Amino acid sequence: MGNDVLVVAEHLKGEFTDVTFELLGKGRELADATGGSLTAAVLGSSVDASALGAADKVVGVDHASLAEFNPETHLAALVEVVGHVDPRVTLVANTSMGMDLAAGLSVRRNAPLVAYALDVKVEDGSVVATSQLYGGKIYAESVLDGDSGIVSVLAGSFPADAGRKDGAPAVENVPAPASLDGARVKFTGLVEPEGGDVDITQHDVLVCAGRGIQSDENLPVIEELAGALGGAVCASRPIVDNKWLPKTRQVGKSGLTVKPKVYVALGVSGAPEHLEGMKDAELIIAVNTDETAPIFEVAHYGTTEDLFDLVPALTAKLK
Repeated sequence: MGNDVLVVAEHLKGEFTDVTFELLGKGRELADATGGSLTAAVLGSSVDASALGAADKVVGVDHASLAEFNPETHLAALVEVVGHVDPRVTLVANTSMGMDLAAGLSVRRNAPLVAYALDVKVEDGSVVATSQLYGGKIYAESVLDGDSGIVSVLAGSFPADAGRKDGAPAVENVPAPASLDGARVKFTGLVEPEGGDVDITQHDVLVCAGRGIQSDENLPVIEELAGALGGAVCASRPIVDNKWLPKTRQVGKSGLTVKPKVYVALGVSGAPEHLEGMKDAELIIAVNTDETAPIFEVAHYGTTEDLFDLVPALTAKLK
């Protein structure tokens, strides 16, 4: 049985996504534990792989039909790469692209697939993946039996910086399968959503408005605190569902994953879907009058004071 680890590199418009570097960092850890090497699979057309310095080598398929993501052509190319590398474990992002590839690869290679993974490690020589199910209500551990397996990893599970390494990995191209020229699925165009007024993933300080703010008329109080902190306002799902803030401000499983230095949760109950999007913030401060609110389970500091008493006083103090 081989001990190599393969990471499927995901890229869009010529740029590798953050989750690619998350997987490379974890892949390096696994390869060191198994005594194997780390390979990055790059599927595309004239893709610059120099950013993948964490990998020992890059194995790719370069073909015009791979210029834009197409589940049919990319799966066919990935099967060729996996057959060439023959890794012990293949790491795929649990994204819209990755979900199109992981299940098909599992069938084509007759290899077990563990999806929605939050962690992957080697224990007593076995590869063990921990998955999050039912919005975080259940955590399941799976051992990948056999000579190889596939793990589909949730974005944000590992630090991306661990996979950002300088270097020039050797690049090896695998011949493109003949089926790429006769693909039935054709890419016609990329429709991008309109940009939001604020990119909450780029802010070091976030103040989150939850159901406890009661009304959109109270948003200015939250915005004033965020301004005093030099941050931005984000929201839990009920705020967005009520159309008090746009979808681009939503944090959680159905929104965005954020990792700010400071996350202030105001009137946020802390449903599993929300916690999934912000639990890795460096400092979490929760304000909720319900002392049993789940948000307190992840908060570093918390208070049950009424936010409408606390926030104006805190804002005045900051100013």
